[in-house]
Amino acid sequence: MPKNQNTFSSLTALSRRLANRAVHAGWRWMQQAGAVTAQTPGRLRFGAIGHGTRLAFPQGTVFGEPWIRLGEHCIIAEQVTLTAGMMPGLDLGTEPVLVLGNGVVLGRDTHVIADTRITIGDDTFCGPGVYITSTNHSYDDPHEPVGKQWPRSAPVEIGPGCWLGTGAVILPGARLGRNVVVAAGAVVRGEVPDHAVVAGAPARIVRRWQPETGWQPPLRTPAPVPIPDGVTPEQLRAVAQLVEAEQRSAGAAPEPA
Repeated sequence: MPKNQNTFSSLTALSRRLANRAVHAGWRWMQQAGAVTAQTPGRLRFGAIGHGTRLAFPQGTVFGEPWIRLGEHCIIAEQVTLTAGMMPGLDLGTEPVLVLGNGVVLGRDTHVIADTRITIGDDTFCGPGVYITSTNHSYDDPHEPVGKQWPRSAPVEIGPGCWLGTGAVILPGARLGRNVVVAAGAVVRGEVPDHAVVAGAPARIVRRWQPETGWQPPLRTPAPVPIPDGVTPEQLRAVAQLVEAEQRSAGAAPEPA
């Protein structure tokens, strides 16, 4: 290969590397600059946005924000939809329509569609792609396209401490108690009691905790051992390295004759 061609290829590769670094650096800057917080709300004017709450950039569809109240220390991932009302520009009255408690986490691509009141309790975590809605299509008239029929609405209440798995769907009228686990892909309607695990479409209770009986059916895996108070990350890494060294030594030890 001629020398000038080698030089040209090297310059092209260098240009691509520099462009790649510039694009990634620019995107990181946009993520930081485009995040929405109480101090940097941008164009969004929520009814309330608590201290420490952050909407990652890029945001999904957001409208009706004067009727949306976000608690403190919420984490709202990229492309999350938050809407109050059927469309922008409506006057929804004096009361909030969509309320997130403190410490709520909404995973990427989650949609919360509140045409009537939706309440999500403190410390509820949602995986990616969760869909929560207070409105559903109706199909009463068999001669009219479903999409043209007036929808039905009912309030949704999700209690504190819940976990909603990836792709879970919460339908109008659902009421979830405290510390409810919704399995990935489950479709929930109706009432779910405290400390229940639901799965399926439609969702049904597959496990429940009660003071008298504990978890029924019993859990199949042992409970995780909590990290003692005062243990530092450095100490945890040292313990992990020690365990790995012991496992390597045990694997290398000769078998007895």
